[in-house]
Amino acid sequence: MSGGFATLFRKEVLRFWKVSFQTVAAPVLSALLYLVIFSHALAAHVEAYPGVGYTQFLVPGLAMMSMLQNAFANASSSLIQSKITGNIVFILLAPLTPGDLFAAYLLAAVVRAVVVGAGVIVAVAWLVPLPLPNVLWLAAFALAGAGILGALGIVAGIWAEKFDQLAAFQNFLVMPLTFLAGVFYSIDSLPPFWQAASRLNPFFYAIDGFRYAFFGRSDVSPWTSLAIASATLCALSWMTLRLLRSGYKLRH
Repeated sequence: MSGGFATLFRKEVLRFWKVSFQTVAAPVLSALLYLVIFSHALAAHVEAYPGVGYTQFLVPGLAMMSMLQNAFANASSSLIQSKITGNIVFILLAPLTPGDLFAAYLLAAVVRAVVVGAGVIVAVAWLVPLPLPNVLWLAAFALAGAGILGALGIVAGIWAEKFDQLAAFQNFLVMPLTFLAGVFYSIDSLPPFWQAASRLNPFFYAIDGFRYAFFGRSDVSPWTSLAIASATLCALSWMTLRLLRSGYKLRH
């Protein structure tokens, strides 16, 4: 990677860190509110896994949901703002390869996602006792999930020409896939049709595998989840690099 990559990566990290009250603290608070409301309403009635309380079950799902949404938001909002304000030209004129651009935006999105996810888990640690996670599985699914949404955020930022289009991309694709990925329930509790539909959702595998890192239990084998999440990340990365090399909606 070139020195330009390091500069752009630093710029993208500082961009969200300087307003961390909005980009980090606000998502953590939202996750806490979800936890309080859903655990209060359902904790006495639902046991997702034997021996695992519903409130415990919720925490990894909420942490991963926050990571996915914020990885997407970081990459997509940066690109659309640069396009609308016109300063994208300064990035395109710099001696940066498509790989440099992709890596800088993707890694910055992953950094924000990991910071938010860690914030959610730390914030609830004094409320909900969690078992010590398997660090390798935790890191693998955190990076895979954040990478998928970071790459998807770059695609959305390239495609969108105004904030309305970006909002539509998030509201009609990212948010439904996230909420229907098993954040609040085990897919084993669903009818067969919806179980099959859930297995077509790549976000589900990131959440299910992330939860496995804490409880050693999941709806799908963690190896299967990791393989599907990794394949999704590779496919999105390939597509994103193709878009960046072609200059689609950036240079034309």
